[in-house]
Amino acid sequence: MMRDLLRTVCMGEFGYEVVAEADTGPGAVEEVRRTKPDLLLLDLHLPGFDGFTVIERIREEEDVPRILVISSYCDDYTVSRIAAAAITGFIDKNGSTVAVLREALAAVAEHGTYFSPTIRRLIDRHRGNADAFDARLSGRERTVLLMIGRLLTDQEIAVHLNISGATVEKHRFNIYRKLGLKSRAELMRYARDHGFFELPH
Repeated sequence: MMRDLLRTVCMGEFGYEVVAEADTGPGAVEEVRRTKPDLLLLDLHLPGFDGFTVIERIREEEDVPRILVISSYCDDYTVSRIAAAAITGFIDKNGSTVAVLREALAAVAEHGTYFSPTIRRLIDRHRGNADAFDARLSGRERTVLLMIGRLLTDQEIAVHLNISGATVEKHRFNIYRKLGLKSRAELMRYARDHGFFELPH
């Protein structure tokens, strides 16, 4: 339904040509490669793999479209990934209107940028926070925290990352120390509260 609405608005009201659409991460990458669009309107939460992985995959192509992300998720983990993804725009679904979508599409289509006020404030706050989790945790530790947020056991994490259970335990205790946590229950609460619950890729 959302894709139908977006297509109708983009074509009927805004006058854009919609060259393709997809309902999964892999499908989005395939359609971008096939149609080579000027602009990609991308939801972050997709089956198969998420929008951030879509961004990584299409950046490997010669013709990279401008990217306008639309999402209702603004948790700490998502904000940190938005700040690092070098996208050209972001619309927060919560409270945004068709007028906002028109403004954002026009800005990004003209090689500008558009970030809704809410997400801009969150990105600025995150970048200025020396105690942010990604300033304290390594990439591997963030991956382990992500999997803990998905309720994977140490052994399941070890299998997924092709490392030993002892290495997973070492990462977990490093996370405890760096975040000032004392138990797995506190760690799992932290993971859920800060958005670490995406499917691992």
